[in-house]
This record gives sequence, C-alpha cells and structure tokens, in this order.
Amino acid sequence: MIIGIDAMSGDHAPAAVIEGAILAQQELTGDQKILLIGDEKIIREHLNRHHYQGQTIQIHHASQVIEMDEQPTRAFSTKTDSSINVGFKLLKSNKIHSFASAGNTGAMLVGAFYEVGAIQGVIRPTSIALIPQEKGGFTVLMDVGTNPDVKPDVLNQFAVLGSLYATAMLDIKNPRVALLNIGSEEKKGNILCQSTYPVLKENTEINFYGNIEGRDIFDSKADVIVCDGYTGNIVLKQLEAFHQILAKRIPNDPFVKQMDFENYGATPVIGINKPVLIGHGISRVKAFKNMIITSKRLINARMKEKVRKKFLKNIVL
Repeated sequence: MIIGIDAMSGDHAPAAVIEGAILAQQELTGDQKILLIGDEKIIREHLNRHHYQGQTIQIHHASQVIEMDEQPTRAFSTKTDSSINVGFKLLKSNKIHSFASAGNTGAMLVGAFYEVGAIQGVIRPTSIALIPQEKGGFTVLMDVGTNPDVKPDVLNQFAVLGSLYATAMLDIKNPRVALLNIGSEEKKGNILCQSTYPVLKENTEINFYGNIEGRDIFDSKADVIVCDGYTGNIVLKQLEAFHQILAKRIPNDPFVKQMDFENYGATPVIGINKPVLIGHGISRVKAFKNMIITSKRLINARMKEKVRKKFLKNIVL
C-alpha cells in the first residue's frame, strides 16, 4: 500500500505535512508506505531536520504548486508538474493507492472527476463529513460542498453511498438515513426536500428514517444525513465555528474534542474510481497525520469496490 500525500498543500506546508507523515508512519506496517509529492529538495531538508532515516516515507518530485487562489481548471491544465496534478497521474497509473491534499479544493475536484472519474452508475460523486453524536458514535453528513445544486435522484444516490460508507468505515449495520429539512413532517421543506422524501421512502435499499431538523444533527436519530452541498457546507462551517468557541470555553470536554476536524484529517470523495481525500487548508500536524490514517482505512475498507458492486447491479440509477 502506497499512500500519496501532497506535501506542498495547506497553509502550513510543507512542515506540517512532513511532521504529520513522521507521526503517521509509526502506525503503519512494513508493507505500507507514504509518498510525499512535491519539491524534493525542500521535503528532504525537512525530513533531515527531524533526523528521519526510515524507509516508510518516500518522495516523488513535483516542481510546481497550485496556489489556493488560482482558478482550478486552468491551473490544473497548465501546471502539469504541480503536486496535485502529479498526484493524480500517479493515482491514475496505480503507482499510489490513494491521494490526499489540503490544497486548492477546486483543483482536487477537477482531478477527482476528470482524471479518476465517477464509478459507472454514480450520477454525482459526493463528499462526506463525520459529525459526532452526543451519546457516542458518528453521523455521516453528505454532501458538504461538492454538489451545491442537486435533484432528488442524486440525493437518493447519496443515501445509498452514505449507507455504504457508514457500514464499511463505521461498522454500522443497516444505518438509518435521514433527510435534512426544516421540519419532521413529510410535506415540509422546499421543492427539493418535498420531491426527495417519497423517493427515499420508496428506496428499499436504505433504512429511511424520515426528515430531521438542524437541531437533531448531534442526536442519535440518524446514522446518515443527506442534503445538497450548499446546505451541507453551511452546516459544516457552522459546526467548525461552534467547535472553536466551545474549545475555548470547555477545552477538556470529550464531546467538544470529537468535533475537531483534525481528528479525521480529510474529507473523502465517495463515488469515484480511486480513493481521494480533501483536507482543510488550515490543517496542521495532527490533521495531516490523521489524513494519512484515514487514507489507509479507506483503502482497507475497499470502499470503491463496494460502491462499484452496488451500482453495477443497477439497484439505484
């Protein structure tokens, strides 16, 4: 197993990426490697600074970086030797088994959709986030920004993808799926929610709970919550702000600590042909360490194989 990481990504790169990799390699076995993609001279200088002499962390040179403020499609097509572009080339050619970056999100999505591609039958690949439940465990929230505008058939597929993820990664049997809405009643919500509810209700491949409201997100009513990416991203950013406030006021509370995005490292893109994870631009050492561990778990869970098997049966189209 070779886990590819964009060493030049994020506000605190490359130092935070490399320190995170050094921490993560302590939790890997002998056949599991980390490939740092970026400027070889700079990466090696940082590794030497930490006196790293092992063989688990390797380097693949990339001379360019796609900056955060660059137009994603243009930057991806013109900066062919950027760490993001090179990472996707390595992933596409099976030289690495996953690729993660905390760099330009748009460029990562361009690579995911056009270099790796969606699994046959998947209308829209989606991104997920884990939301801690107050009573323990986690809820899968999707979509969290990849698809701001969707239709009922797409949300229906999100429900299937989220159920697969909850089972494979969280070991939840027959996960409960809910639709995020402004009320619990079946006829509540905007046109999208009103149109989606009956579709989810009729889907025998999921365990549909019904509607839940924003105040129920930390409850244990659902294991998977589906919504459009516009709504999901607002929810996610609000939770991040909520965590920052609570962490200052009650820093040692276990539930508050679980809300820290750095515990998970990155957001997987589900429904594509290879494992791709997108991290937060402000990620520090802990986040990059967990980005690598989450990548390992995603590869071991064989998520793409499970999704491909489900959708090739044409159960949900």
